[in-house]
Amino acid sequence: MSAQIPVPQVGFPKIYQVIRNNLCAACGGCEAICPMQAATVQLYDEANYDKFTPTVAEPSVVKLFSEISREDNYCAHRDCYIDCDACVVCSNCLACQRICPVLDGFPGDDEFDNIIEQKVGKSSLHGQDGAAVTGILKSLFEKGEIDAALSITRNADWETEVVILTNADEVSSVGGTKYTYDPVISKLREALEKYEKIAVVGTPCQAHAASLLRENLTDKIKLVIGLICMESFTYDDMGGNIIPSILGLNIKEVHKLDFAKGKFVALTETSDEPTTVPIKEIAPLARKPCHHCLDYTSYYADISVGSVGSPDGWSTIFVRSQTGKEYLDKVEGMEYHEKPIFMDIVVKLAAQKHKNNAWDFRKFKEDVWAGKEWIPEEHST
Repeated sequence: MSAQIPVPQVGFPKIYQVIRNNLCAACGGCEAICPMQAATVQLYDEANYDKFTPTVAEPSVVKLFSEISREDNYCAHRDCYIDCDACVVCSNCLACQRICPVLDGFPGDDEFDNIIEQKVGKSSLHGQDGAAVTGILKSLFEKGEIDAALSITRNADWETEVVILTNADEVSSVGGTKYTYDPVISKLREALEKYEKIAVVGTPCQAHAASLLRENLTDKIKLVIGLICMESFTYDDMGGNIIPSILGLNIKEVHKLDFAKGKFVALTETSDEPTTVPIKEIAPLARKPCHHCLDYTSYYADISVGSVGSPDGWSTIFVRSQTGKEYLDKVEGMEYHEKPIFMDIVVKLAAQKHKNNAWDFRKFKEDVWAGKEWIPEEHST
């Protein structure tokens, strides 16, 4: 999954190089902000990605693709992957490049330097790792602090869907970690048209995009909750390979997925024993853009939440902005553990992600913002 955008007649938006080089996180930010609705996020065929490199001809109409299956969009008339009759042309307003998390860059080596408070917490609700995010959203809805929240729900087959929650009763539908990806921020356009006090819950790239949108577009985004995240997967890999083939499970029987102690863990309704596989065996199957991500703890969020560093049944909570502190202080029904976060493991995993995914993103930014062509072979590390 990644963005696509018709190419304007005058130059290219700078997200062109993000998409073309397979760095696009598919956060959905460009779709949310594009006034022409020329940027969209679509499903893609990762197995055939190399087959579908962008074709640039007649720039006024050619759509720029990345990680998108193009077979349904093939135009025999021009011998390229476009839709002649329904092409919306980018106006070159460049709004998309102001909110792209990849173009904005990643935190430095110390992604903990903006933490105001850190807590081990859980809510009074039933849910994974203490249901902290669920508890925060539910309480803020009940107190009238938010009137909408963007998050992800799933069905019995673990297929995910981006949803706009509008009341406390709906919050339980998004509980639990999914590990499959959906472009949460793409739904923000609809939310902004209808609601005034919006919370966004997402992975580090999505939290980053939401923060940039708040900075550049709207004050309706009141709270950004970021998830601690090592990587995510396409549904084809998770639902079609990892769960049925590698773990050998019926996906409909799985009720919980988790990363814990170096293993990917699945719990089912038919067994009291977890089914596990070493994370290193499935990590190569993560989405390609995840292998370039250098943000483990959602550095750009107001509040970051995850399980690592806390006891079973509790959540690690990092408050990273004054806004995050103000909203968390308003939340009722949270319990906080007397023991601190075990930061050594959090720092270790963040460093591991930085090492495994290391690339010269600063050189990438320098080249792209200077209008130069970026060549991965020259600048990768």
